[in-house]
Amino acid sequence: MPLVFAAITPHPPVLIPEIGKDNLKKIKKTEEAMKNLEKEFYASKPESIVLISHNDQIFEDSFNINLSSSYKANFKEFGDFGLELSFKSDYMSIQEIRAADESNQSVPIVLTSNEQIGHGCSIPLYYLTQHLKNIPIIPITYSGLNYQKHFEFGKFLHRQLSKINKRFAVIASGDLSHKLTKTAPGGYLPKAKEFDKKVVELVKNKDIAGILNIKPAAAQEAGECSLRAISVLGGILESLNTKPEVLSYEGPFGVGYLVCNFRLV
Repeated sequence: MPLVFAAITPHPPVLIPEIGKDNLKKIKKTEEAMKNLEKEFYASKPESIVLISHNDQIFEDSFNINLSSSYKANFKEFGDFGLELSFKSDYMSIQEIRAADESNQSVPIVLTSNEQIGHGCSIPLYYLTQHLKNIPIIPITYSGLNYQKHFEFGKFLHRQLSKINKRFAVIASGDLSHKLTKTAPGGYLPKAKEFDKKVVELVKNKDIAGILNIKPAAAQEAGECSLRAISVLGGILESLNTKPEVLSYEGPFGVGYLVCNFRLV
């Protein structure tokens, strides 16, 4: 596998113009960062996208790979009844990943089949596939296991993808703290800003050990939904020479949105 692209993206529904409307101006940095990321993505000429997020049902002790023949996404739950997206499945690559460890001895994997994918996948894809509408995807849902297990799962994914003759992009989709302001959806936590600042610095410095050592209680208190996805990405990138480039971070609605491109050098 030539890994040709890797990034961390947020997934706020407000990023979709039909949903965000005038509020989109308040996250202009994130929108511009996603547009710039799309240019890098397109230039890397990927042939398949691995997406790690809370795309589907989260199992406490297993990673979930969605093996549907195709996928659809809509934004009805966010008030938009017109926009619908459709994507192809990288069915053969998913089969090869799963076949690599049928006994679940290396990592616990469950295959599910759900044509409908959530906003953890669809929002990054909305931006990144503007010029690659037919690119197949591999939606992976992280588990309830600890960060170290997610890192090890990332290493497993890297080994298996390396055996496939295809150009892969990997996206870790998630938001940071949901408690940054007094109007935040998760309630207000005064130290949430410090939590996000720490995570952004760890990402910027490629300090995956620092990510893995964040206390789960602190992450839960901050109300984040990205560290497990980032831990998987860290495992995938462990043996590669990358240069993190933080394109934006902001949280005007009380949720931290990080966009980071990992340049492969």
